[in-house]
Amino acid sequence: MTRLISFVAALIFAGMVAAEDRYVGYYYPDITSEETFDRVIRASEGAGKAVRLDFINVLTTAQLEAPESPRFVFFAKGSDAGTLILTALDDDIFSSIYRARAIMAQLTVSVRKGGFFQQEDLQYVATFYDLLQLMQFDEMIITDGGTWSHRVTFTR
Repeated sequence: MTRLISFVAALIFAGMVAAEDRYVGYYYPDITSEETFDRVIRASEGAGKAVRLDFINVLTTAQLEAPESPRFVFFAKGSDAGTLILTALDDDIFSSIYRARAIMAQLTVSVRKGGFFQQEDLQYVATFYDLLQLMQFDEMIITDGGTWSHRVTFTR
């Protein structure tokens, strides 16, 4: 009986892990590092799936309209579009987590120039991660598309 209970518990646990990481092996390799972003600069209201998808569309459109080809792509997954995935398109852009974080810092500059952060007087304190937290993303996965993936979990 103990073996049966252990077997059932193992199956349930395996199912939970598979559901949690259902994109591993398809959109990105195994998660190799993680962090939690738990700073909340302002409570957000009304940020749903449509807001997150519009955000991805704006970023993608800006990349496609630029004269150079994109070096990484953004896309959202999950039934509520709560997972943001950034995948490198070449071997140099995200060759390390440090280069990927540099891109996040660069994206912060663009975010701070936006009207929302200036209107809300957040342009001097908000980061790209703050924007994602305000839009109620659950997580962001950054990957080189080959060997590593980094998960950032957003708390509210």
